Amino acid sequence: MSTVESPAPSDTRASFFGHPRMLANLFSVEMWERFSFYGMQGILLYYMYFTVTDGGLGIDRGVATGLVGAYGGGVYLSTILGAWLADRLLGSERVLLYSAIMIMFGHISLAVLPDVVGLTIGLILIAVGSGGLKANATSLVGTLYEEGDERRDAGFSIFYMGINVGALVGPLITGWLQQSWGFHFGFGAAAVGMAVGLTQYSLTRKNLPAAAHDIPNPLPSAQFGRFALVGVAALAVIVGVLFTGLVNAGNLANVMAGLAILASIAYFVLLLKSPRVDATERSRVVSFIPLFIASAAFWALFQQQFTVVAIYSEESLDRTILGWTMPPSWVQSINPVFIIVFSGIFAAVWTKLGSRQPSSPLKFACGLIVMGLAFLAFIPFAGGGPNSTPLLGLVFILFLFTLAELFLSPIGLSVATKLAPQAFRTQMVALFFLSVSIGTTLAGILAGFYDRNDEVPYFSFLGGTSIVLGVILAAFVPTLKKTMRGVR
Repeated sequence: MSTVESPAPSDTRASFFGHPRMLANLFSVEMWERFSFYGMQGILLYYMYFTVTDGGLGIDRGVATGLVGAYGGGVYLSTILGAWLADRLLGSERVLLYSAIMIMFGHISLAVLPDVVGLTIGLILIAVGSGGLKANATSLVGTLYEEGDERRDAGFSIFYMGINVGALVGPLITGWLQQSWGFHFGFGAAAVGMAVGLTQYSLTRKNLPAAAHDIPNPLPSAQFGRFALVGVAALAVIVGVLFTGLVNAGNLANVMAGLAILASIAYFVLLLKSPRVDATERSRVVSFIPLFIASAAFWALFQQQFTVVAIYSEESLDRTILGWTMPPSWVQSINPVFIIVFSGIFAAVWTKLGSRQPSSPLKFACGLIVMGLAFLAFIPFAGGGPNSTPLLGLVFILFLFTLAELFLSPIGLSVATKLAPQAFRTQMVALFFLSVSIGTTLAGILAGFYDRNDEVPYFSFLGGTSIVLGVILAAFVPTLKKTMRGVR
């Protein structure tokens, strides 16, 4: 059901590298949002565990890694709320606008409010806002393509490149500002970047197709009061468990992981039981379950860029270049460099292959296997002292991270829109992000087992497990292709 009329884009086939013109606008908006998000996240862990004299909060490092994982998981867990609001109340376009405003104020809070107060308020606002923005930005890209359009995977790869342009530049600027003037200047730069993205979106949102304004499954007005009470009750429970200490910094990551798992199960049950989902759509939802598990496993390793790899970069990496020492947060920009270079190549390959390209489940399997190899590649450098790992060694490892990401992440966004039941379009994207939530939270939990003095068991177990899961998924590809009912 469409509640707001909007003019469709004048182009439907070839305007932006052979894709709809509005892809360029969403590409740019997402770039600025990711600039702010990754710019902040590049210095977040250091802000938590650096001593007060170094400008940090002096939080125990094990607790800090768990908090980073819980925060990242909260971002993706919040996609549920953003997707529900889009599908039932407001539509994707308006939810994206309001989410961007919330993110900007979150970064402002980190920049201007002191100590733990600023950290708490800022991360809550950014987590909730980012969750709403991510699910709906992805859904809006999906509205640009008709069902069966072979350009879809390539379009998502181009969109993904925009994400990584922001992810490249953000940590460079915030890391430099943090070392030169302090953490709060770095957070301030993230706020400015989000303000730029918000302004651009406000100026271009009128060019989105009519489908962007649809409310696929509108909530009956008679149910508004009931859902409002549920929302107030949920907020009261959250405040209660925080003030009573039932949830605290030490167990927050485990609580977030449990909530994400329960929410995922509930979502799958909702989709499979809904009378608005027909037999073909139900089969496609079933086929998404193993992809969901594979995605969670992948992100549990990949998101350790912000936990284990961040610690590794600060302690074990030789960051000296011609007598100059690179800020450790700049390591977070290596992966985006590779993404920018290779996402276009992957997009071109998928476009060239067309219907002959590997199926989405096989791409997922390849992503898991390569991610496992990346963790095994840490082993030759294990046991070295401070600054013992050459920069080129970590560059190679992060190159493997990139290949794995390109096989799975943009494909995951694309396949979520292709397998989505019509009545749950945005919420299916949120379901994919729930897998990211679980994986990101696990990345923080797993980091607590990392021992700088005994690294081989850690990297061997996680790398080997990822490879085994990838091989198992590849073996089930023929079965999954049948249950996907024509979706590749």
